[in-house]
Amino acid sequence: MPNSPTPTHCPYCALQCGMNLTPAPDGTVEVGERADFPVNRGALCGKGRTAPAVLSSRVRLTSPLVRTGGTLVPATWDEALDRIAGGLARTRSEHGPDACGVFGGGGLTNEKAYTLGKFARIVLGTSQIDYNGRFCMSSAAAGGIKAFGLDRGLPFPLEDIPKSGCVILVGSNPAETMPPALRFFTELKENGGTLIVIDPRRTRTAEQADLHLMPRPGTDLALALGLLHLVVAQGRVDEEYVRERTVGWEDARAAAMAHWPEYVERITGVPVPQLRETVRLFCEPESAMVLTARGPEQQSKGTDTVSAWINLCLATGRAGRPYSGYGCLTGQGNGQGGREHGQKADQLPGYRKLDDPAARAHVAEVWGVDPDTLPGPGRSAYELLDALGTDIRSLLLMGSNPVVSAPRAAHIEERIKSLDFLAVCDVVLSETAALADVVLPVTQWAEETGTTTNLEGRVLLRRKAISPPDGIRSDLEVLHELADRLGVEKGFPTDPEEVFEELRRASAGGPADYSGITYRRLAEENGVFWPCPTEDAAEGPGPTGNTAAQPHLTADTTAQPHPTGDTAPQPHPTADTTPQPHPTADTAAHPGTPRLFLDRFAHPDGRARFVAVSHRAVAEEPDAEYPVLLTTGRVVAQYQSGAQTRRVDELNAAAPGPFVELHPRLAERLGAAEGDPVAVVSRRGRAVAPARITLGIRPDTVFMPFHWYGEGRANTLTNPALDPTSRMPEFKACAVRVEAVERQDAG
Repeated sequence: MPNSPTPTHCPYCALQCGMNLTPAPDGTVEVGERADFPVNRGALCGKGRTAPAVLSSRVRLTSPLVRTGGTLVPATWDEALDRIAGGLARTRSEHGPDACGVFGGGGLTNEKAYTLGKFARIVLGTSQIDYNGRFCMSSAAAGGIKAFGLDRGLPFPLEDIPKSGCVILVGSNPAETMPPALRFFTELKENGGTLIVIDPRRTRTAEQADLHLMPRPGTDLALALGLLHLVVAQGRVDEEYVRERTVGWEDARAAAMAHWPEYVERITGVPVPQLRETVRLFCEPESAMVLTARGPEQQSKGTDTVSAWINLCLATGRAGRPYSGYGCLTGQGNGQGGREHGQKADQLPGYRKLDDPAARAHVAEVWGVDPDTLPGPGRSAYELLDALGTDIRSLLLMGSNPVVSAPRAAHIEERIKSLDFLAVCDVVLSETAALADVVLPVTQWAEETGTTTNLEGRVLLRRKAISPPDGIRSDLEVLHELADRLGVEKGFPTDPEEVFEELRRASAGGPADYSGITYRRLAEENGVFWPCPTEDAAEGPGPTGNTAAQPHLTADTTAQPHPTGDTAPQPHPTADTTPQPHPTADTAAHPGTPRLFLDRFAHPDGRARFVAVSHRAVAEEPDAEYPVLLTTGRVVAQYQSGAQTRRVDELNAAAPGPFVELHPRLAERLGAAEGDPVAVVSRRGRAVAPARITLGIRPDTVFMPFHWYGEGRANTLTNPALDPTSRMPEFKACAVRVEAVERQDAG
């Protein structure tokens, strides 16, 4: 009998596209369309289609490895686990618990992220835990919490985008980073809406735009302020909305008025007529959105930049209304859920703050410990990595490759090498894993069940489709075994559903409340949007953490007017226009919250906050020695640090290595032709890659993708200057010079 397909989700980006997996007779796994999932409706990019290639024993780790005589050699599980437990225990005994560090990843399931945070704080007793999601959307999270009282990447489903009148897409290139999502922007235009793209490069996404603005990297804050200035000057402020639903407008208005159009043009390079046209296109429809991504967020002023774009939405009444609002396009597969449940330095499960006594008491009760034993907030991701080998002597790392992905990567590589002890859990031997004292091979997405939370805040169930090879264990099993060896025999189950049931209790009443979500519901309903505070329809704890009813945050279960004024019922988030009762006929089930803020925001008074911000320069401005700005990003065929995608032949054929994108004028000054090697040099190091010459980039800017190790490693160059609020490094702008390089003789 043929194997039946298992419905599950892609392991890569935050779309978490639906797919079907079917084991084939030859031992491979076939990927099939899953048209019922509304985010991708069956469409998959090349990364998703080829994802099973990494399941092959040809490319993955199949045995624990331990370092012996300077070389990693195969070992038994008991030997490897004993060595990790011994290394961590020795560090804790000799230097104290905070000398043990833990570094997680935005690709870990909710169950793994939750258990990793619990392991760090209960078993190791360390405050030193953070994860690579700090490099993803932490600035957007900080800005959203300031303005709305709650951070969820998108406060509405992706399917709302085509129904909007205008979308401003800031520093995002979904045509390459999440191709199935481009459909929503295509449908927006087909419906008569307008797409505005803001990017210093003419990307594949920018080519689809009705209007493309090309600001100088690092000037998105000034651009947003200049647009708000014009909104005020042209009398386009929604005064009634500002009065009834916000606070702080006068200070934000005063800050914006200091950024007049000509001043903003000098800073950004965007002509005043384009600024005016942007305001017209954004303000004339009844609905509009601003969506940001890493471009404006990965800056040393990323939080203020996000606040400025939110201010534009608030001033024009474009937040908390149908088909309008501010949203962030999350990058990593579980970037949203990964930071909600405890692997971030300052947070406990349910998106609770670690320094909140009530939050500590609640989670400690679930964990069965004294809240006073929980450590306080620790270092952010870059600060943690920078402290390796000095304050932090041992590190347990899961699902991350900072040797490639961290800013000032050569320095971080040296810090990792200086550790007394490093243990890595991964599916492949990444560049970071290759430096470890112990490497553990763990199960992958298709070999285990668990939940993720996509960029919409939709909690999803990834289902196990195949069994892992012999000798492979899950991260949950690893943490269970390590906890047992370190003296904590209970509290670390290996069954993901059992972990999720505990996560539900720990999140109950928190901002990210999953307590009404179950595996059964996720399987039957194609996911559930948080907050979902109860399994029934009775009101439970609201997103502010209090027990008062929050009717307005779930008010979107009724039909909402179309932006054109059409009051006909709009499609359910599943895109099925028929009623959507609970599949078990339990119509009392809490529906979850696809659309936030329709009548009130998550601050106690229900009002959104304007945040007064002003432009400031990038941390490292160009000068005579380093006259050009470098910005970084992704290409369609590779993902993040490339640890997995660089092992897939089809993807490597499409994107075999790094390159430097530069304008013809800059190339002419260097005497460089297409394909010639060029060196990009910053104050932190030097990278060499072939030139890719294009008119689609500013003459004062060069671009490098960051997926590769070696001499073309873009993050050798990037600046670790941190945002003061989010602690996000400034990946997107640093001063460099570009030099021609002599080709080496092939013989």
